[in-house]
Amino acid sequence: MRITALIENTTAHEGCLAEHGLSLLIEANGRVALFDAGQSGGAFVNAARLEIDLASVDTAILSHGHYDHANGFPAFFGRNATAPLYVHAGYDLPHFHGEKYIGVTPELRECHRIIKAGDREDLGGGFTIISYADREPVIPIDSDGLEEDAGSGRIPEQFLHEQYLIVEEGPIRMLVSGCSHRGIANIMRWSADEGLTHVIGGFHLMRTPADDPRIEAVARELLSHPAYYLTCHCTGTEQYKRLKELMGERLGYLAAGDAVAF
Repeated sequence: MRITALIENTTAHEGCLAEHGLSLLIEANGRVALFDAGQSGGAFVNAARLEIDLASVDTAILSHGHYDHANGFPAFFGRNATAPLYVHAGYDLPHFHGEKYIGVTPELRECHRIIKAGDREDLGGGFTIISYADREPVIPIDSDGLEEDAGSGRIPEQFLHEQYLIVEEGPIRMLVSGCSHRGIANIMRWSADEGLTHVIGGFHLMRTPADDPRIEAVARELLSHPAYYLTCHCTGTEQYKRLKELMGERLGYLAAGDAVAF
């Protein structure tokens, strides 16, 4: 299994672009999946520089309906003629942060390659989408000023359009999350029976001060599960440093251009 960060908020690689967003290429069991596409075509500029052939991608997954994960997909479709894009219900609702619209581009809503995934969707080849939309948070979540409008006015985001990917190959069972808006601690509780060995994704802690006790609470929760974690994007650099102090070798970071193999 191999995971390459095509775009992320940071880059440690000369020639690789960085932007606020996330796109991961996942290779396992002879299949190639694209998980999120960043906010522009920057992920695919990086793919070319990393000599990655986007035509080899057979499946695409959108973690949730925010621009920094979704709006690169039209550029991807220009480079890949066949891969379907799996989304979850509500991905196309209007989403806002204050007065800023942060939902998906209308161009994506009109795409004929979109498939709405169920709450648990087996894609074959060891790839499974799961939403946990039917689960109540064990630990309260904070909408953090984000709002959605389902047609009757704005309300705090519920993040029920969020979904996650589980990839299994040999002894590895990995969960991939875009932003973990419903709380990485909740996601780990909900997936306790999945036998996860690895977890990759953003933990959405960037607006939580690094010295906030909630950071320590997240670290304790993650350490209580037998998984290795790679974080990125919306976790925040200072928050990552604090988590690293608490979690040591159980935690790493994935920047644009980085690739890891398990």
